[in-house]
Amino acid sequence: MSRQWIAVLCLASGIGLGAWALVHFSPEQVRVEVGAVAPDYRVYDLARGDTISLRARYKGQVTLVNIWATWCVPCRAEMPAMQRAYDTLAAKGLKIAAVSIDVTGPESVRQFTDALGLKFDILQDQRGDIQTAYQTTGVPESFLLNRQGVIVKRVIGAHEWDSPVNRALIERLIAEPAT
Repeated sequence: MSRQWIAVLCLASGIGLGAWALVHFSPEQVRVEVGAVAPDYRVYDLARGDTISLRARYKGQVTLVNIWATWCVPCRAEMPAMQRAYDTLAAKGLKIAAVSIDVTGPESVRQFTDALGLKFDILQDQRGDIQTAYQTTGVPESFLLNRQGVIVKRVIGAHEWDSPVNRALIERLIAEPAT
């Protein structure tokens, strides 16, 4: 066998071994999609002044996780519909975890939400790493979770969360027993 063929064979074997190692030893990439359990993530809670775990805070609750920013025009447009949904459904059990990815301090986020009269939970991730954890494509992006933390609806862009269809879906999720 010529040296050339030996070099080609070694190169091909090395590539094959490397590909095998990547498949077997790399961390499993969990897709964030409808039907999957939402990833846990720690964020800063503006009301409490401390970091919280999304999973621990909203365990057993129907929760709308909304990833947004104060500079995002569609986010600003979506927030009133989220507040109307919250006003209608919070007493029945809806929770909203609105996670800002603004790099500015909590005070600028608080000013924004106060100006809009938002009463649901305002959280912040200044590093914006929640976008990687939730595999978002931009802002706003929302994830409606059932009581088990499973994603039942994922929406990219602004959405009318107070529409009759969404209210019916949320009420159905609230009515389901927690397990």
